[in-house]
Amino acid sequence: RLVAETAGLYFIHKPPGLAFHSTDDETGLLPRLRELGSLHEPLLPCHRLDRVTSGLMAVAKSREAASAMALLLRERRVHKYYVALAAGKPKKKQGRVIGDMARSRRGQWMLTRERSNPAVTHFVSAALSEGGGCHAFLLKPATGRTHQLRVALKSLGAPVLGDPRYAASSAGCEARAYLHAAAM
Repeated sequence: RLVAETAGLYFIHKPPGLAFHSTDDETGLLPRLRELGSLHEPLLPCHRLDRVTSGLMAVAKSREAASAMALLLRERRVHKYYVALAAGKPKKKQGRVIGDMARSRRGQWMLTRERSNPAVTHFVSAALSEGGGCHAFLLKPATGRTHQLRVALKSLGAPVLGDPRYAASSAGCEARAYLHAAAM
């Protein structure tokens, strides 16, 4: 779904469960956009969202626009905000998760104590019920690493509700992973 448009960019809403690139079993987001017909430009990716993440994405209409957006992202002049739900209570209510990320087992990533090239995520959370079981998070990544937000919440002891990779115990009970790119 088209959310907004500028001279050089389309801002679209990506549904959860849709991969960015095509696989053997499924046509990815970018090829689907190109098939729409009403979007005539070359459509170049500016950034990506994990398959499980829904929400706002920017797609460039030209190489110049893609380069300009890439520069803005690299210089951290574009602020992205995500919302998430978690079944557990986090180790802290607000603050920053910072650390290098390293590959772990079964396609997972993990946060390490090193800080040579750290992933940085700012967050605030609030309990959604008296018992404090379910928590809502507002996340603002300062960097853009693969699975960064999902790993950050897991490191806080409150993985994204329904995340099949980092919260397997809740994945079977939920229709989707509750991580959403809300604003840019």
